Amino acid sequence: MKFFFIAILFFSNKLFAQSDSIIVHKDPRVDLLMKKQIQINEVTTRDSRRTMSGFRIQVISSSDRSKIFTAKAKIYQEYPELKPYIFYLAPNYKLKVGNFKTQEEAQPYFDKLSRLYPTGIYIIHDAIEVKPEKSLD
Repeated sequence: MKFFFIAILFFSNKLFAQSDSIIVHKDPRVDLLMKKQIQINEVTTRDSRRTMSGFRIQVISSSDRSKIFTAKAKIYQEYPELKPYIFYLAPNYKLKVGNFKTQEEAQPYFDKLSRLYPTGIYIIHDAIEVKPEKSLD
């Protein structure tokens, strides 16, 4: 009886097995709709993308918060076109300035700022803020 029951289970799996291939019939208009949606997403999200890879000048790194804010005020007075950024990475504060797309663009400011702060100034790779470009679509 056990043998008969096991044989029925074994052969029933073979009778109800499914094939391994699937055929999909897709309307070619689906690809056109997907391309159109990609274009729409590109246009609508363009303004929300405000960062890109670029360079900043790290002016000073210190655990003294007042020293960082004094340097920020001094740089802002001398170079109002450079936007200052203060980052806190325990236990140090870091003052970074500017949004430069290339190192060559940052170099003139680096030379000027290195006269004010002769030590601890670097051009660093960072995520920078950018203003979205208007397209002529």
